[in-house]
Amino acid sequence: MVALRQIPDLQRSTHVAAAALESQIGNTPLLSFRHITAHLPADIKIYAKAEWANPGGSIKDRAAYHIIRQAELDGQLTPGKTLVDSTSGNTGIAYAMIGAARGIPVKLFVPANASPERLAILHAYGVEVVLTDPLEGSDGAILAVRELVEKEPEKYFYANQYNNPANWQAHYHTTGVEIWEQTQGSVTHFLAGLGTSGTLMGTGRRLKDYNPAVEIISLQPDSPFHGLEGLKHMGSAIQPGIYDPAVADRNVVVSTEATYDMALQLARKEGYLVGISAAAAMVASLHIAEELADQGRPGIIVTIFPDNAYKYLSETFWTR
Repeated sequence: MVALRQIPDLQRSTHVAAAALESQIGNTPLLSFRHITAHLPADIKIYAKAEWANPGGSIKDRAAYHIIRQAELDGQLTPGKTLVDSTSGNTGIAYAMIGAARGIPVKLFVPANASPERLAILHAYGVEVVLTDPLEGSDGAILAVRELVEKEPEKYFYANQYNNPANWQAHYHTTGVEIWEQTQGSVTHFLAGLGTSGTLMGTGRRLKDYNPAVEIISLQPDSPFHGLEGLKHMGSAIQPGIYDPAVADRNVVVSTEATYDMALQLARKEGYLVGISAAAAMVASLHIAEELADQGRPGIIVTIFPDNAYKYLSETFWTR
């Protein structure tokens, strides 16, 4: 009798704990800048969403939550199945966090050159991590997870973040709405880096629905061989199935060196200790802002800071 009463109580407490955790995803603050943007005219502003405020520490909490919930609703993720996917780190951490809260086993394929901090977090959550060839980057992890799922499809739910529409839909329903509300509809430019491309696809589409005049700008590394973890050079990589280049009005590229320098500037001049893709977003945002200044045009530029620097502090450039 005692055992029969304990089982539903345990299930109920698990659902309550998961709901409490998941309710903290989204509604992240919008940051402003003082020193790095001091040279800009007063009618040009840059803002950034501080996505490290999510419980898993990155913007990927949004997509991971929507992917898991949609899979449960569709009957694709059922009890006994293991969630499997490829990741450069942040989405994997989000899967691991939500999986722990919901009692879902998680197995992840990760390039071996992912930051040691990210790998340590994944191991701390107790997920199964398979390291793939670092020279093949995220593409190698994608190919490895596909091979596994083809062999044992009944055992796994393949979250497939690069091709799952729930990825970009998460940002359509949350990130885009938040930016519009936080800027009171005054945003003129939105800029985001391309990894899975979900952030740009979903947020860009939502902002265009609100106001077709909002300029959507994609950001990617300037070379196939770069140090911008989490970002894809689309011309040389496996393009995500959810990626539609037509969503962006234009594309800008940034260098690894400029990004590392910006990460240091943001830490030492603004007090924002941000991740590498966040620093790249700031480089590109400043480029757009300076273009507007040269043209004598006003603008409200909003970008995404996907995470903070805590997963990248082993990088040597911080000690310059």
